[in-house]
Formats: sequence, structure tokens, C-alpha cells
Amino acid sequence: MGIIKLENIRVFAYHGCLNEETKIGSDYRVDLQVKADLKKSAVSDKLQDTVDYVLLNSIVKEEMTVPSKLLETVARRIMKRVFKESEMVKKVSVSVSKINPPIGGDVEMVSIKMISTRKKFR
Repeated sequence: MGIIKLENIRVFAYHGCLNEETKIGSDYRVDLQVKADLKKSAVSDKLQDTVDYVLLNSIVKEEMTVPSKLLETVARRIMKRVFKESEMVKKVSVSVSKINPPIGGDVEMVSIKMISTRKKFR
């Protein structure tokens, strides 16, 4: 097994429960980690034998464009797409962070993290 990480994917999106959040938008950070068998690709040196991180990045960017009230919903959509589009992936961990959230305080970011294996994902 091996791990592929995409760290600090920066996206501007329109998520939140407040009307202002869905109109004005905000900056987000997404961290994605997938677990897959990378032995074959380590030997073959062929893209088709691994999990394409360009695909993973595009999944994150596309799912972040769909407005949602909760970050959990966005994270679940990302996980669902990763499992659907890459059969090699056995486990996904995704963190979605809202930078400078409007919560009445000096908070750098709020984050949620969700983890699932292919077998347990529903």
C-alpha cells in the first residue's frame, strides 16, 4: 500500500448557512489523502498503474463549486467521487477548511475531516 496526498488545495467557493456566505463567498483549503496499492506503478512507471493526482485535484475543484450549507456535505461528495472515479483507491481522508470564518472572533480557520474506506463508505 501507499499514500498519495494533495495538501493545501486553495479554492474560492460559496458554502455556508448564512445568506452572505453563499453570496460573497470565501477562501477554503482542502487536504486530500488516498491510500492505494502503488507497487505496480513503482515498477512500471506508468500513469495508468497509479492514482492520478491531477484527477484528484480536479475532483476537489469541481465539488467545491457546488454550494452547500455544511462542509461535511462537501467532504462527502469529494469522497464519493474519488471512490467512483478511481477503483484503485481503498481509503480516503479529506479535510475541508473555511479560512477566516464569520463566527465573531479571531479564528484563522474552521475545519472538518472525514475518513472512510471503500468497504465502509455509504
